[in-house]
Amino acid sequence: MGKKFKLTLPWQILIGILLGILYGIFGHEYTQYTNWLGEIFLRGLQMVVIPLVFSALVMGVSSIGESTDLGRIAGKTFAYYILTTLMACILGLLLVNIFEPGVGVDLKLQETITSVASTKVSFMDQMLSIVPSNVVKAMADGQMLPVIFFAILFGYFITVSSPKSRTSLTDFFNGLYEVMIKITFLVIKFAPVGLFGVVSKMVGSHAGNTEALQTMFGSLGIYAAIIAGGCLIHGLGVLPAIFLLLTRRNPFKLMQQVGTGLMTTFWTASSAASLPINLQDLQEKTGVSRKIAGFCLPLGNTVNMNGTALFESVTAIFIAQAYGIDLTLVQQIVIILTSLLAAIGSAGIPLAGLVMLAVVLNAVGLPLEGIGLVLVVQQPLDMIRSAVNVWGDVTGAVIVAKSEGETINL
Repeated sequence: MGKKFKLTLPWQILIGILLGILYGIFGHEYTQYTNWLGEIFLRGLQMVVIPLVFSALVMGVSSIGESTDLGRIAGKTFAYYILTTLMACILGLLLVNIFEPGVGVDLKLQETITSVASTKVSFMDQMLSIVPSNVVKAMADGQMLPVIFFAILFGYFITVSSPKSRTSLTDFFNGLYEVMIKITFLVIKFAPVGLFGVVSKMVGSHAGNTEALQTMFGSLGIYAAIIAGGCLIHGLGVLPAIFLLLTRRNPFKLMQQVGTGLMTTFWTASSAASLPINLQDLQEKTGVSRKIAGFCLPLGNTVNMNGTALFESVTAIFIAQAYGIDLTLVQQIVIILTSLLAAIGSAGIPLAGLVMLAVVLNAVGLPLEGIGLVLVVQQPLDMIRSAVNVWGDVTGAVIVAKSEGETINL
């Protein structure tokens, strides 16, 4: 008998997305019966992201050992992540101001988005919320930044506890992390069916209106091209240039080594989905130590959102242009700073950046209903920016490892 043919997961996901588009267009009146597929899948991702990131980060911090090592590695990691995210914000603002995709474009708002209207958090409130008053509540509410802060503290104090406590806690979090990896892979196996439900609902909500479909695939194309182009420039130009400058190694060989993780991120639009894959590939293929990979990647999964920050910057200006609002230089600087902070607090799950966009819009006084203008093209853009997010995490981990004197297989 011949060898049994089996489609790989990325191809299964692509087929699920294409079928979702077709079903949304031609069977939009029945999408109410398939919406639950997407809801369960997204809930599954939300279910695993907090314990996965928390356990991986505690494990990574506690495995570093000496506090001097932790402080040095953490300092390098944060410096790289903040620098590259800031550069992504600036790149996005430059592109959207040059091409002005929202100027003179007639985008008719079909509905007002009210589900995120309560997301009114000031810049200072976000800074204060880094220190959680109740870490259990922060976990339950999916507030990633306080969880990250507490995980780093917890991991550090494991290293300075008694040998018995250090051993038992390290073993516990290593075991917890291994279990969370297995659960995450189980959720990802359902990605093709789940994304079918997500995409069919998204397309089906506009499919009964010819004008809305024309808006979806026409007017918003310029805006989508700006974000996609900006992500490509940042991912294939800016990040490789920084990587080459700091490591003297071929960045595209690294991209090939972590290709499975990047493709998984792209097709699932979730940086959390590829976390265990990239952790394994960096250690086995690239030669990054477990302590650095285990610290940099989980931290970058939430803190280092290059693509998301670029998306938020571009979208805020685009919505302002569509409403005929001319933002001042000061307001655009506020967008950069707020996008940086919002990206840091954004979870590594699909469409998380869309919710955080409300924070950016509030910062400059733009209508929250403008979010409705960009909903129709979010799935492909979310896939692209998620891949850029993870690519930034991977390059950062290798740069830190190289600076620590580790031998890199590139």
